[in-house]
Amino acid sequence: MQRRVMQRREFLKIGLTAAGAFSAFGTGAQLLEADELYAEASPHPKLLEEFGYGDVQLAPGLAQTQFEQTQAVLLGMDEDALLQPWRKRAGLPTPVPTMGGWYDETPLYKTEGGGHGFAPGSTFGQWLSALARGYAVNHDPATRAKLQRLLDLYEPTISPKFYTDFRFPGYNYDKMVLALTDAHQFAGIEKSFALLERTTDAAEPHMEPGAMDRDNVMRRWRASIGDSTTDDYTWDEPYTMAENLYLAWQRGAGERYHKMAPKYLLNETFFDPLSDGKNVLPGHHAYSFCNALSSAMQAYISDGSEKHLRAAVNAHEMIVTTQSYATGGWGPDEAFREPNTGALYASLTNTKHTFETPCGSYAHFKLTRYLLRVTRDGKYGDSMERVLYNTVLGAKPLLADGHAFYYSDYSNSGNKFYHDDKWPCCSGTLPQVAADYRILGYFRDSDGVYVNLYMPSTLQWTAGNGARLALTQSSGYPLDGHVALVLKASKATNMALRLRVPAWARDPSVDCNVCTQSIRVNGLPVSAPIVKGFATIQRKWKDGDRVELNLPMPMRLEAIDAQHPETVALVRGPLVLFALTEEAPKVSREQLLAAKPMKGQAVWMAAADSGPLLLTPFTEIHEERYRTYLTVA
Repeated sequence: MQRRVMQRREFLKIGLTAAGAFSAFGTGAQLLEADELYAEASPHPKLLEEFGYGDVQLAPGLAQTQFEQTQAVLLGMDEDALLQPWRKRAGLPTPVPTMGGWYDETPLYKTEGGGHGFAPGSTFGQWLSALARGYAVNHDPATRAKLQRLLDLYEPTISPKFYTDFRFPGYNYDKMVLALTDAHQFAGIEKSFALLERTTDAAEPHMEPGAMDRDNVMRRWRASIGDSTTDDYTWDEPYTMAENLYLAWQRGAGERYHKMAPKYLLNETFFDPLSDGKNVLPGHHAYSFCNALSSAMQAYISDGSEKHLRAAVNAHEMIVTTQSYATGGWGPDEAFREPNTGALYASLTNTKHTFETPCGSYAHFKLTRYLLRVTRDGKYGDSMERVLYNTVLGAKPLLADGHAFYYSDYSNSGNKFYHDDKWPCCSGTLPQVAADYRILGYFRDSDGVYVNLYMPSTLQWTAGNGARLALTQSSGYPLDGHVALVLKASKATNMALRLRVPAWARDPSVDCNVCTQSIRVNGLPVSAPIVKGFATIQRKWKDGDRVELNLPMPMRLEAIDAQHPETVALVRGPLVLFALTEEAPKVSREQLLAAKPMKGQAVWMAAADSGPLLLTPFTEIHEERYRTYLTVA
């Protein structure tokens, strides 16, 4: 893919010869040895710790606005309408209000996008989860009260009837497992585990017997049990369930969930070949199979399965190097494509459904968060921020009537648009993503703090010596590379502060970088060795200490694929700059790379042969038409 064209990346594959890796991934690769990759992780990882949702306060900006908007939509939802599918399928009286779109229990009216009644109640669990996380962020009593009422209303609807002859039993159950464990974990609603137990009793007899793949395999199984849904969609996703079952067990819901989880690991056709370096992604549904990689990570975290860690590491590398656009998005028309076939190039003219953005971002963020916590490698933060700034942070807002941003459009006549159906799956993941920004930015271990994402925010925590600390970050990043961090401390504290230095900001010819000019503490340059993409400043910190990081923001061109090196995206730092034009401009590489910022605007201008060409980040695009890729002379 484009990043493979621009730089030589290491494939993290264990136990293959170089020739074997070449054939498996579709490109040459430098391999890492097992002990090099897992030095800090095996056999049971000492994970980097996440901070709590309430430990990070986002400053006003795009991320905070998206959180506030999505929470407002959830708080305004009609509660009877939310319970309509659950009550109706349970045979209970059903009040008149309905949500519409995918959400309702009604005879399915199929459309290209799914249709009315496509996935009854499917986003209920995601919205409960987002409310629980929202409460953990701001401790708003109205948010907890809404969550409590919805669980009270859900309780009498729990019934095996809901899952009988149902299109997506595993999909809905999976969302409810997370909802109920999040309600317990983040909102302190004690009865959530009892509701989970009853939900599991109702759902388990009607779910797939294991981690069954989509379509034909699932269709045959449903036909064998006389399930009347065999003529409808057979797109259930039981292969994603293990992650949330493991989480339920970790959070204290009971050993039952630990025993259930391994049943839903898609080993034979997915994790086993991935762990051996075989790229089996092509043809699979992109979002759900990326999401399933978080189940592999939980199999490693919970049960120490290095096979599943290898599978997740390899799959991430395959996604980044063979499936991704310059934006970090992947999966045109919701499918992984065969590498080295020009499929991504072809997608620029044959689809506007290029990246399933809120769902895909949710899966990508979870996977990269797990991998970062296990390996402590900043390249996963690089991957995370590329998706953040070039996709979901620029999504159109979720509307109260159910209209939701679903696909990013990287076609040659790109525009932002809502999904045709109301309340699609992305209306469930966007509120979760917006809450999760807070747990992506910072991590910690016994030595100190990792700063992973650069967005204006304040982190508060208590150090091992009892000191109360607050780290406030301000910056114009990603529009510029200057980041300032100011520490407030109740007493002096010895610790390591680790700042992620993205790969594009480092000199690739130097094996082990040491920042001496780009990082300053209290105005003075410091030596900060960079290991696995993080620059470390170890010192005794005191109240008022100020750290400044100045990252270069290089312009570069990234090709759509190796077969079409003349079709490129302009990238500056972590940002893709989208050309605000429908027509193909006449422009050279040199002219794009020489694009200059326009004063006071997040806009760059290139002096193309066809006339001035304006370029801007995805977050700045509203109704304008744009091109992600340009053909250069």
